[in-house]
Amino acid sequence: MQEGEHHHIHEHKTRWVVILTAVTMLAEIGVGYYSNSMALTAEGYHMSTHVFALGLSYLAYVIIRKYAQSEHLSFHKDKVLALSGFTSAIILLVIAIIMAVESITRLITPLPIKFGEAIAVALVGLVVNAMSAIVLHHKEEASDPNIRAAYIHVLADGITSVTAIVALTLGMIYTIYSLDALSGIIGSVVIASWSVSLIRNSGKTLIEFKRTAAM
Repeated sequence: MQEGEHHHIHEHKTRWVVILTAVTMLAEIGVGYYSNSMALTAEGYHMSTHVFALGLSYLAYVIIRKYAQSEHLSFHKDKVLALSGFTSAIILLVIAIIMAVESITRLITPLPIKFGEAIAVALVGLVVNAMSAIVLHHKEEASDPNIRAAYIHVLADGITSVTAIVALTLGMIYTIYSLDALSGIIGSVVIASWSVSLIRNSGKTLIEFKRTAAM
């Protein structure tokens, strides 16, 4: 497959994932306020930052397609993709830190949750994340930091959805509101580790980091 076709396919895939994620984000925020579920509302705002990051990934492919054949401009396509991936990774790390702080706060002062509504929307979010991961998954993903960043954002949302569903279900059964906060802490640690790995890999491309032979 030619490079231009490869980028066009990823552009198309990323656009659909942005649309799916944006719709789910609006549903989570809306139902979060309706059900008085701070956990679901926080997840909705968390997903909104992913919509922004995924939008950056889509924009990177648009820029490459638009200027790839330009006779007046010259740029490294891999660095455009790496820059988008690096920016997304920074956003992801900030999300993880905010999630950890908010989860610790809720652990100290638990808030009552309308479990039924929250679980239903969290399940919808999980299905959307699974669909998005399938759309974004590609054998060339490891060599493209931009599509990898989008893929990791979707996986991160999936992780938080799973932990939220488990915590909300157990919390509903045993009436323990603090379990939701614990799931947020676990999710933030996983997301932070993935973001650091992505920052390291995309950063190497940006600065053209290479090992040299020992003298």
